[in-house]
Amino acid sequence: MTDAMAHRPTAPAEDTASAAGRALYVYALLPDQGGAADGVTGVDGRPLRLVAAPGTGIAALVHDADPVPYEGTDEEVRRRVAEQDRAVVAVWERTGALLPMTFNVLVAPEASGAADPPRPAEDRLCDWIASRAPELRAQLRSLAGRAEVRVEITVDRAASAQDDEGARALEAEMARRSPGLRRLMSKQLEQMRREASERLADALHADVRRRLLAVAEDLRERSRAVRDPGEADVLSAALLVRTSDIEEVGAVLAALQDECPAARIRFLGPWPPYSFTELPEGTPREPSAVRG
Repeated sequence: MTDAMAHRPTAPAEDTASAAGRALYVYALLPDQGGAADGVTGVDGRPLRLVAAPGTGIAALVHDADPVPYEGTDEEVRRRVAEQDRAVVAVWERTGALLPMTFNVLVAPEASGAADPPRPAEDRLCDWIASRAPELRAQLRSLAGRAEVRVEITVDRAASAQDDEGARALEAEMARRSPGLRRLMSKQLEQMRREASERLADALHADVRRRLLAVAEDLRERSRAVRDPGEADVLSAALLVRTSDIEEVGAVLAALQDECPAARIRFLGPWPPYSFTELPEGTPREPSAVRG
């Protein structure tokens, strides 16, 4: 399998290979529940199906494909990632437990002797699942009924300085000065706001973590993809929570907003537990699995 995201324009993979040479594009591992994939489509509208590993109680959510990773423009990649996410979420909502894969995870047939047909991708995938079934079942049990939510908290630099006497005095002084002097003084004001927001952010960080961990089972900090220069970072994190406790997380964040009007809070999800899925060594995410 491969876990690569490439950006060269090319035609999408099509199901043109023979049955013997057909690969499997893998979306997730999940408890073997009949009908979990019924009517669900994935990347480029491909119909999804389950491949059950006999005797394990585990199945893989897949579509049939050529053994070639998806490539394309940034826009095409984003669209396909979004289609994959929608499919995974749809099946997760039916099953309540799922180990999601990343984009472009493929299992290819395994080449054999020149006179022999290749070993089918489905056999390779089932063998891999069977070899790690106890670990996979344990992780599925630990994540059953859990969801990932993401929390991003910042403080607005201007709002965080509203109670700073020095900043208020400087603003009042600027109102009496000429435009040229105000421009110079505005740099000083910006520095004061920056310092005030950083102090507030530092003060909030540990308290916010403590409050969130009181209702979440795990918390993993994440870097923010986009930063606003008018805000100071407090916390960006993925939380693992019981689905029944998601509203409690919202209540914690609402209380924080009431206590700290300068806070800017983004609450995202719920999703399958992407950040908390830890597949065992030899996972099908490894590039070697795409080769025969």
